[in-house]
Amino acid sequence: MADTVSPEVRSRMMAANRRRDTGPELLVRRHLHARGLRFRLDVRKLPGSPDLVLARHRAAIFVHGCYWHRHQGCRFATTPKSNQAFWTTKFARNVERDERAIATLLHMGWRVGVVWECALKKDNRDASLSALVAWVHGNSDRTDIPARAPG
Repeated sequence: MADTVSPEVRSRMMAANRRRDTGPELLVRRHLHARGLRFRLDVRKLPGSPDLVLARHRAAIFVHGCYWHRHQGCRFATTPKSNQAFWTTKFARNVERDERAIATLLHMGWRVGVVWECALKKDNRDASLSALVAWVHGNSDRTDIPARAPG
């Protein structure tokens, strides 16, 4: 199926996607801050530049969009119909980069949490954010919220 907008319009649309201060990231930040947790944003010195770093808890948190980071089994992780070879390669590189950053952080002694965009939808939000706070205060090295993609 052909794209419904011109390449120039599509380019502007794609350029508008933000790397930081996204809606899901702001939700997580507000929730953690309201619970007395303090963090740094986009720490470039760490692999993958985690969205939030809680140094006191030695925890790095990534807030991943299901589409861009390919949340396995999630209905939001769709592949565009046009130029599929390009998108498949791009998404594979994103996933590979994420896995490499997480493995490096774990090797460095950091705890790593990934909060998926779908976990912050209205139905799942409270339980997901509570699970994140519990993980921060716990001692588990790794968490994915949600652990399983919603249908």
